[in-house]
Amino acid sequence: MNPKEEKTFVLIKPDGVRKGLVGEIIKRFEQRDLKVVAVEMFHPSRREMDGHYPKDEKWLRRIGEKTMANYVKYGYNVKDDFGTSDLIRIGKTVRSWLLDFMSSAPMVKVVVQGVHAVDMVRKIVGPTMPNTAEMGTIRGDYSVDSAVSANIEKRAVFNLVHASETPAEAKHEIAHWFGKKPVFKYKRFGVDE
Repeated sequence: MNPKEEKTFVLIKPDGVRKGLVGEIIKRFEQRDLKVVAVEMFHPSRREMDGHYPKDEKWLRRIGEKTMANYVKYGYNVKDDFGTSDLIRIGKTVRSWLLDFMSSAPMVKVVVQGVHAVDMVRKIVGPTMPNTAEMGTIRGDYSVDSAVSANIEKRAVFNLVHASETPAEAKHEIAHWFGKKPVFKYKRFGVDE
């Protein structure tokens, strides 16, 4: 496949929609010569969100490890907020908060295409944790949250956007959220010509 044909998946989360950033977020991708090939506003159920996030122990452990690392970095005790130091149990709790948040309000689902779209979109979006995101990224410019703040308040991190991490994840997420709905093909002036 030509790198220009790579597609990735983006969800503008409830906080991005509520802050009125839908147009700005999409604009950031288009300014980098990526093109939107599918877009739709929707309000998912908790069950639909459950199919979006992995449930396997490897993924849950990774979330638990990231949570633990943040607590160590900032000098907090994970047992104070989670009642355990078991990484999988922590991962399950964080996953549950994600499901609650992501099904709490409308979101916008987007398929973006372009040269190494997965990596480019993640670069534009910035790191998952807004408190470490550089200015100039979507999360660095428009969000101020951290994992520890979210965990203390027993909620998901407000980081505006989800972006697929790998081409395989993008393929799964596009299929999950768009199914048989059309993903359009067209040429952009100055980009595809």
